[in-house]
Amino acid sequence: MKKVFILTFLGVTFLSCKKENDLVEVKIPDPEVPVTQTAFGNPADVKVNEGGIFKMKGLKYAYDALAPFIDGKTMEIHYSKHHLGYANKLNKAIAGTDLETKPIEEILSKLDLKNSELRNNAGGYYNHNLFFESLNPKAGGTPSGELEQAIDLEFGSFDEFQKKITEVATNQFGSGWAWLVITNEGKLALTSTSNQDNPLMPNAEIKGTPILAIDVWEHAYYLNYQNKRADYLTAIFNIIDWNVVNAKYELAISKL
Repeated sequence: MKKVFILTFLGVTFLSCKKENDLVEVKIPDPEVPVTQTAFGNPADVKVNEGGIFKMKGLKYAYDALAPFIDGKTMEIHYSKHHLGYANKLNKAIAGTDLETKPIEEILSKLDLKNSELRNNAGGYYNHNLFFESLNPKAGGTPSGELEQAIDLEFGSFDEFQKKITEVATNQFGSGWAWLVITNEGKLALTSTSNQDNPLMPNAEIKGTPILAIDVWEHAYYLNYQNKRADYLTAIFNIIDWNVVNAKYELAISKL
């Protein structure tokens, strides 16, 4: 006698064989929800206004994946509101100009500092891209390879490096950024900038190629840490992706 199974897939029932008069319903699992889709939404859904040259690059993790070090609501607001705002305003500032064909690094390095609209939004776009890219829920730890050697050479040890970049970030008055950069001489250096300025700009106190950015604007941490910037700076080392930073280091060194 024929054996029959009942398979249900997307609301459609299929019959297969088992044994006579014994029907079994087999439930096909629903497709897995993409890892970036959570109650806070999906970063992939965040798009610049139509026609914008510079795009949102997306995140390689869900908004809440960095918890407890950075909470999901902070990440959702940071990426889909603040960062998107910089991208849209940057695109508006360059619309109809020859800057539409220029890479963001060139725009920043040749910036007219009096053009506050372009300065703030080009900086905000570049800075946040580097920040978000350098985070990963499965990261933390310490650097390896060439970057590890360079840090030991310049700062003595990773612990000393972490202490010093934390001091730089802590001492940045008001909103701004702390940076690890490679100077034109090929050395690592630490610096900070106010607002959305960065080490690529003509006014930079220490110029260089940024390979790590730590955001110390309050919107980056306030929901979890309120005024406790030091706690945020301690926590963020649990989610820095040193593989990304090392790759940026090697690329920058190769271009010198």
